[in-house]
Amino acid sequence: MADPRFFENLGPFTLGQICEKAGIGLPAAADASRQIFDLADLAGAAASHLTFFSGARPQREAFAASRAGVCLVSQGGSLAAPDGMVLLPVAQVAQSFARIAALFYPEHSQPQWNQDMPVSPQARLGADVTIAPGVVIGPGAEIGDGTRLGPGVVIGPGVAIGKHCEIGANATISHAYVGDRVVILPGAHIGQPGFGFTQGTDGFLKVPQLGRVIIQDRCEIGSATTIDRGALGDTVIGEGSKIDNLVQIAHNCQIGRNCVVAGQTGLAGSVVLEDGVILAGQVGLGDHSRVGAGARMGARSGTGSRIFLPGGVDYGGAPAKPVKEWAREIHAVTRLARRKQDEK
Repeated sequence: MADPRFFENLGPFTLGQICEKAGIGLPAAADASRQIFDLADLAGAAASHLTFFSGARPQREAFAASRAGVCLVSQGGSLAAPDGMVLLPVAQVAQSFARIAALFYPEHSQPQWNQDMPVSPQARLGADVTIAPGVVIGPGAEIGDGTRLGPGVVIGPGVAIGKHCEIGANATISHAYVGDRVVILPGAHIGQPGFGFTQGTDGFLKVPQLGRVIIQDRCEIGSATTIDRGALGDTVIGEGSKIDNLVQIAHNCQIGRNCVVAGQTGLAGSVVLEDGVILAGQVGLGDHSRVGAGARMGARSGTGSRIFLPGGVDYGGAPAKPVKEWAREIHAVTRLARRKQDEK
């Protein structure tokens, strides 16, 4: 469900209205007057919510246990709906969900600024907050005691920042909750919409990104690093984690406690790093991948999509393998190349 601090919900809509506006056929047994109040993911949905199921294997348990009232599913399947759930078969699940999400949340992309002064009178600032020249703070934002905001910082409407934080010059923060003693270096951008698109017959359609970014206590976020907000859930940076410069963290990523992510690393959507993971420079992780607690990945190593790397292991190469195995393969290839060269 979208946080009302950041998003205005225009619902409820009846199921008949939703089907009409999204171009979906209303199932014969469905009640067109049934009211739908909001959108949610499979795990968080209730009887008054609409969700979607793409058919991906990792979602099947969540679908079976979901309490959603209405769920978009692919046409031609033979799914059995959980008790109380109405299935809406559609040709393209992501595209239909994007259209419905835009119906509930038409103003979903950027914060709406309606203020005549740099610091909104509706913002709440704690004691000893330092505000440098050019800072803009939106309505409903909260800044904790002793926090320092550098020149040109932009804090979006509804954002909450804890105590004794340091926000560097020209950093922007929207759709986010930031804990205590967090350091955000200059030029970092937190809470922008994730890179979510679905392709249809008339080009690419933006999938509304209705989640948040949660940065827990004692984290550090490097210069020019970007952290996208979640699509429906949250993007989370765990307590004590350190993110280097020029890192891309996509929507719905979950980074555990005391992780270290070095420069130019890229995490695709819904990547999970368990506690204590260390990623060296230029690591790349495909969407829905997971790295177990205490694992370490060498520079320029990476994975494809939906890969699990067990914890407590050092990895190298792409696709990533335990570092000793990877090193043996590299040496074997080198010896083979030399042998071929000697035979010429």
